[in-house]
Amino acid sequence: MPKFSSRGLNMPESPIRKLAPYAVKAKEKGLHVYHLNIGQPDIKSPQTSIDVLKNIDIDIYAYTPSEGKFDYRETLKDYYHSLGFNDLTRDNFIITNGGSEALSFSLSCLCDHGDEIIVPEPFYANYYSFAESIGVTIVPIVSTIDNGFSLPDIEKFEEVITPKTRAILITNPSNPTGYLYSREELQKLADIAIKHDIFLISDEVYREYVYDGLTFHSVLDFPELKDNVIVVDSESKRYSLCGIRCGFLVTRNTKFLEIALKFAQARLSPSLIGQIIANAAHKQPLSYIENVRKEYSERRDLLVKLLNEIPGVICPNPKGSFYCTVELPVDNAEDFCLWMLKDFEYENGTVMLTPAQGFYSNHEHGKKQVRLAYVINKDDIAQSIKIIKKGLEKYNSLQ
Repeated sequence: MPKFSSRGLNMPESPIRKLAPYAVKAKEKGLHVYHLNIGQPDIKSPQTSIDVLKNIDIDIYAYTPSEGKFDYRETLKDYYHSLGFNDLTRDNFIITNGGSEALSFSLSCLCDHGDEIIVPEPFYANYYSFAESIGVTIVPIVSTIDNGFSLPDIEKFEEVITPKTRAILITNPSNPTGYLYSREELQKLADIAIKHDIFLISDEVYREYVYDGLTFHSVLDFPELKDNVIVVDSESKRYSLCGIRCGFLVTRNTKFLEIALKFAQARLSPSLIGQIIANAAHKQPLSYIENVRKEYSERRDLLVKLLNEIPGVICPNPKGSFYCTVELPVDNAEDFCLWMLKDFEYENGTVMLTPAQGFYSNHEHGKKQVRLAYVINKDDIAQSIKIIKKGLEKYNSLQ
């Protein structure tokens, strides 16, 4: 057989999707599988997007500009003005095929093979895949469940900065933990970025979903970071539009935009239809986001309450996004997740969870943890937690 690249052979599996075949088999047996494993919202997409898709009247589905459609970038400019960033113009945005491509472009623009980025962990599992694909090393700064995955001491970042360090990468609010960075924490990261003249990349796709009356702070809030900040954003979770694959980069650094545009040109064009649908989503009244935030907040409250009632379970209260990372009273959470799909059912159902090991660079960390996404309705959340409780009782009785 012809040889394959070491890059391809070393690409990690997605911890979010690798158990999917077992869920398919469970469904084939007639079980209802409650999906707490993946951040696919069940919220209806904006009616404005649905309507525009039904009524598209185009004779030629042509390429768009590599940086994205003029009118969509104008809409994004207006959206960011509503957030208080009135200095931005449409030229500060590059449209990408999802936030994933935005992050891939960012790493490709900033890093050569062997360079390093610092990432607080647990982190979104695909960060590791993006880095691995271009030969970039992730240097983790471990946060712990004991203090709700709060930002580790800033000295930990200083200790690992080397001449190969190109950026610090954060997700705010966090996937997989739901942690929300305070302005003071962001200021500390900003100070490090300026001191060492490195980039601060902030993945802010869950910006709208912050709870308990707390305030979201963007890295764009810090004027001293003009040339050191890159924001990765997306419409996927904001408007329940994951399938249109429409994300974007935002920065004030004109040299970065110039370089990123070359990567955008190499892949030709973002999706025409995706941009039309995304543009229409921004015509939805503000009440859409407010109602969705309220729904997620109620789901979170229920999920956290029920989980923490299970003996041995530790579930910090997430302040944003729609995820939580939970410690279970098991020796190996991945084995438990697999067992739930293969060998357990309760009231004709089972639950699909995501093992949290894949959100750590060292898989010994998070060995007892799972990530849950509260993207199913409250009745299903209650039933799924009941199944998890019964599953833990049965699983531990077999050990």
